[in-house]
Amino acid sequence: MRRSVMEDYGVTGARVDLEVTVDASPEHLWDRITAVPRIGDFSPECEHGAWVDPANAEVREGTRFQGTNRREDRVWTVTCVVTEVEENHTFGWLVLDPEGDPERPSSRWHYELVPGDEPGQTVVRHSFVHGPGYSGLREMIKNNPGIASLILDVRLTELREHMIETLEAMARD
Repeated sequence: MRRSVMEDYGVTGARVDLEVTVDASPEHLWDRITAVPRIGDFSPECEHGAWVDPANAEVREGTRFQGTNRREDRVWTVTCVVTEVEENHTFGWLVLDPEGDPERPSSRWHYELVPGDEPGQTVVRHSFVHGPGYSGLREMIKNNPGIASLILDVRLTELREHMIETLEAMARD
C-alpha cells in the first residue's frame, strides 16, 4: 500500500548540481566512485557501503548496494540501484525509498567525469535530485511545515558541502 501523499513543499525535484575540477585522473576517480565498500573512507555522511549480493558485486546497471548514513544523531540504511555505467565517464544510481519502487525513488545521484584542461585533472559534474519517494527530509518537513523552505535550503547546502568534501577526499586517496 502506497504511503499517503503528503504536501511536497518543493522537495520533489530539489537538486544540487556542481561542477568542480580536481587533481586526479578520470580513472582514479572512477575507481573511488565505484568502490561502494569504500565510500565510508571518503564521505562525511555515508559511513558504510556494501553490495547487496557480494557474489555479483559488479558495477553494472541493475546492481544493488546499500549505504548506511549518519547525520547528527540519526542513522539510516538505504538500498540503491545502479542506473547508468560508462566506465571512467558516468555512474548513476537511484536511492530507493522503503517501498522500493524505482519509479518513485527517494533520490537520484549522478557523476560525470571529463578529462580536465591539464594532464591528471578531471572535471566532475555531480548531481543529486530528490525524487517523489519517501525520505527523512520529507519527514522532517512534514513535522515542521512552517519552516519547510529553511529545512530544504539547509539540507541542500549541506549536501553540496558533503559532495565537494567527498570528491576532494577521493582525489587525495
